[in-house]
Amino acid sequence: MNNETRKERRGFASMSREKQREIASKGGRAAHEKGTAHEWTSAEARTAGRKGGQVSRGGRGRLPVEQAAMMGAVSVPAASRPMPTGE
Repeated sequence: MNNETRKERRGFASMSREKQREIASKGGRAAHEKGTAHEWTSAEARTAGRKGGQVSRGGRGRLPVEQAAMMGAVSVPAASRPMPTGE
């Protein structure tokens, strides 16, 4: 097997998840101590959450009423529900 086709986990990827978390945690703590860590304002957090919600729905913003109803997020009046076909 040559070097181009062989895939090995090296460096950070070869470590256990626990070891990765430990190292990442140290970096976060160091940034806070140094004063360079980003701290979210409530407005920034709200904007980020809104963007994440849009992305998770394919950028469409709100779910279609039918899909929201299937998820239990919205109740759809009986008059606007499709009639069963009996198939």
